[in-house]
Amino acid sequence: MAEFYEFFAGGGMVRAGLGPDWTCRFANDIDAKKAAAYCANWGDDALHLGDVADIAPRQLPDQADLAWASFPCQDLSLAGPGRGLAGHRSGAFHGFWRVIEGLAAGGRAPALVAIENVCGTLTSRGGADFAVLIRTLSEGGYRPGALIIDAERFLPQSRPRLFVIGVRDRILLDPALCSADPHGPFHTPAVIRAVSTLPPEVAARTLWWSLPAPSPRTTTLTDLIEPDGPNTPWHTPDQTARLLTQMSPLNVQKLAVARRTGTLTHGTAYRRTRQEHGHRIQRAEVRFDGIAGCLRTPGGGSSRQIVLEVTGDRVRSRLMSPRETARLMGLPDSYQLPTGQGDALHLTGDGVVVPVVRHLARHLFEPILGSIRR
Repeated sequence: MAEFYEFFAGGGMVRAGLGPDWTCRFANDIDAKKAAAYCANWGDDALHLGDVADIAPRQLPDQADLAWASFPCQDLSLAGPGRGLAGHRSGAFHGFWRVIEGLAAGGRAPALVAIENVCGTLTSRGGADFAVLIRTLSEGGYRPGALIIDAERFLPQSRPRLFVIGVRDRILLDPALCSADPHGPFHTPAVIRAVSTLPPEVAARTLWWSLPAPSPRTTTLTDLIEPDGPNTPWHTPDQTARLLTQMSPLNVQKLAVARRTGTLTHGTAYRRTRQEHGHRIQRAEVRFDGIAGCLRTPGGGSSRQIVLEVTGDRVRSRLMSPRETARLMGLPDSYQLPTGQGDALHLTGDGVVVPVVRHLARHLFEPILGSIRR
């Protein structure tokens, strides 16, 4: 049985991914509504509601094997204000790291630290924020390695995310768990490029984790669509027609291809504002590749993902339901979502994909901890 601390826990998707062989000793989130969902699904024994900056190391019991932190991404996202780790939201990483430093000072440093965030972290402020992350872990006594894992390898959602996994210096690693050079699907050109720009003394301590690719995905978007009902109200024909008029010629062509199949086809669309001929125009951008677009938090009507159902000439549209977003994150239907639709969408849009966490646990965390115990 392994133990973990879960910072910025949200609804506990990391806990769901780690599975029953892991025990949560401490969880933290500042959002009361997310914390309520966490308690509804996992109980409140380990949860601390509050700002990570106010947490003292003495509040964390014992010594966990893993500390996980999915800190806010707003200042690191390509769509955000670009303040990076100096920003108010993404700067919460520093509060988390002060807790880790305090644990280390007391001889209770976790064997593993896992950090998850948007891929924009690699290039934020010209790569300076990624360098801060890697240097911080390295100077804190961890050997870090970076991976980009896209959820579409596990579930029908396009959701690439950066994972930085650090292992404590004193731990002897099985040579099969890392390699001398980048290889495999998770060492993307963006990761390799970011590591190559690190200061030499920092890059020298960076690991290339050997994480196998998962088995080919067998589910498509259609498999996760809810049946018609009160939770899935379709748009009126006029609303759907208006959506179709917002498509560019390229997206109209995508719809035409879906229509020509003559079979039931599901796709998704986002409304986005684009610059065209010097004007800002709202466009509906669609995909019919069996994969949903990346889930986002409902910051406004334009950020809600739309489901399209096509059967020949018939086209229907509606907003994606909260349960569908939960399925796209790998949560079982038994998971209790917040009753408010906006709250549920905020929880799933901010979460970590459950089977990605399980893949990391199975092929990296658990082998490392097993070697320690042996």
